[in-house]
Amino acid sequence: MTDDLYAGWLSEVLAGYDFAEGDYTITPLGNGLINRTWLVQYKLSSYVLQRVNSNVFTDPKALDQNLSMIGNWLAKNNPAYKLHLPIPNTAGLTLVSVADGHYRLMPFAAGSHTIDVVAKPEQAYEAANAFAGFTSALSQFDATQLHETIPGFHNLSWRYRQLTGCITNAIAIRKKVAADWIANAEANADIVDTYYKLSSAGLLPTRVMHHDTKISNVLFNAGGQQMGVIDLDTVMPGLFISDVGDMMRTYLSPVSEEEQDFGKIEVREDIFAAIVAGYTGSMGNQLIALERGLWFYAATFMVYMQAIRFLGDYLAGDTYYGARYENHNLVRAGNQFTLLQRLLEKEEILKRHGANA
Repeated sequence: MTDDLYAGWLSEVLAGYDFAEGDYTITPLGNGLINRTWLVQYKLSSYVLQRVNSNVFTDPKALDQNLSMIGNWLAKNNPAYKLHLPIPNTAGLTLVSVADGHYRLMPFAAGSHTIDVVAKPEQAYEAANAFAGFTSALSQFDATQLHETIPGFHNLSWRYRQLTGCITNAIAIRKKVAADWIANAEANADIVDTYYKLSSAGLLPTRVMHHDTKISNVLFNAGGQQMGVIDLDTVMPGLFISDVGDMMRTYLSPVSEEEQDFGKIEVREDIFAAIVAGYTGSMGNQLIALERGLWFYAATFMVYMQAIRFLGDYLAGDTYYGARYENHNLVRAGNQFTLLQRLLEKEEILKRHGANA
């Protein structure tokens, strides 16, 4: 068994599933930044064991209730659609609480793998198709029943108010160093205005959205076809622009938000078109006309929101994301503002890709 820091707690959790110590092995799995995850191999079966980060998800029980509601509804109304949901232990609990925290055990999808970076349009298509398929499978489920597991997560109006507070309270030197990016945030605040109009007027349907649509949250088979989505902690009521926007933000550029050489940041038009095609492939008939006109806005919405979150954290002293080097969050903010500029430079052609969907 690896990861000695957690070894005792993992054994206690697995005992609740009647897994006898000595009959299983545990190895760390994945590189997620939020929850800690392990692969458990017990006899001839494999499982995913995960410790919920209660600093991020402050109400783990609400998270567990969301998954239970979704799982029960699918079992009754759409049993053909499969999700990798927590398995109940011998006491019937899908969220196991021990002194160290909260854990859950899920089946491991045999023959599956994940990827970290979108290398070609086919991958973007499959991922978009998977996330749209998830929302489509739950189209008749009342999304308002779900708990908001991270309050205000994609509320751009609130995020902008956070930024203005950070600007007001920032120490002088940080405000001076960040002056150009603060000006950039203010110059593009029309993105916030559009969000406010869309959300406050209820112009977009509230749907069951994943809210964390990076490519590593999609399972692929050996042939490159999607096998479904994972990491369901951020599943909440939400809007079309959240999932589509997060895919645009994390798929379009060949480099990540950590890239310090902004010259490497670009918007790949073929990836944009693949996201649109993949999403409409599963959700096309369910999207309203207004949603179909928001492909480009969804990209700017999410890129801008992440840019101001990084900027706000820099101004606040790196209290949320942390920093591995001086001005790390300012670099991240600049990266995202640069990606936003690249999007705006291609606005006309990207909107044509969206109009062809």
